[in-house]
Amino acid sequence: MERVFKNFKKYRYLLFELTKKNIKLKYRRSYLGILWTLLEPILTTVVLTLVFSSLRKKSDTTFPVYILTGRLLYSLFSQATKQAMKSIRSNSGMIKKVYVPKYIYPLSDVLSNYIIFLISMLVLFGAMFVFKVYPTKYIFNAFIPLILLLVLCLGMGLILATLAVFFRDMEYLWSVVLMLIMYTAAIFYDASTVPAQWIFNFNPIYHIIVNFRNSVYGSPLDINALMISVGYSFASLIIGIILFYRKQDKFILNI
Repeated sequence: MERVFKNFKKYRYLLFELTKKNIKLKYRRSYLGILWTLLEPILTTVVLTLVFSSLRKKSDTTFPVYILTGRLLYSLFSQATKQAMKSIRSNSGMIKKVYVPKYIYPLSDVLSNYIIFLISMLVLFGAMFVFKVYPTKYIFNAFIPLILLLVLCLGMGLILATLAVFFRDMEYLWSVVLMLIMYTAAIFYDASTVPAQWIFNFNPIYHIIVNFRNSVYGSPLDINALMISVGYSFASLIIGIILFYRKQDKFILNI
């Protein structure tokens, strides 16, 4: 573990450069560039609001804010894990030529997506102002689910990056899993309307979204949801570190 921290300190500048490069590459060939970070959640929220607001039993003028608090977090989880999953294979040339701690690659992918996510939070702040969802003292609790989401993304990123080296179909399988996660995360519907409440316990980001929404809407953290999300986040990180550490020496033989 001490060697890991020494390597991290030694290669922190490379981590910074890789993270910066990932952000630049994401919007390199688009006319609007990083503005898409703001436009994408706006357009998605407009469509989801038009489609699903008519299906809600009660009128809710803050429904766009409700959608954003789920959609933004899911998008981060989806994008970060998909990119981290490909990180080892996409950097195979550098891995074969130069020694760099291999965890730098999935870590930089997760961090770059997290930075983009933080920028996209401006859309949420704007929606809160427009739809009169004013922040309370509980807004500061939002840092807790956001940190847990970062930990979860990193843990799952390490797990998926390892598995994707040895199982080529992992990318397609994870796309199906992400779809299931999206539909069971209560992003655009009220979770209380679902009879089978137990299904939400199998969703790694649902409880993070619950407490993020509570913070935005001025409610205290749900302790049960907090404990479940802490369990998912740190369990994935521990498993990811162990799995990645044990298999990393075999990466070069399979990429």
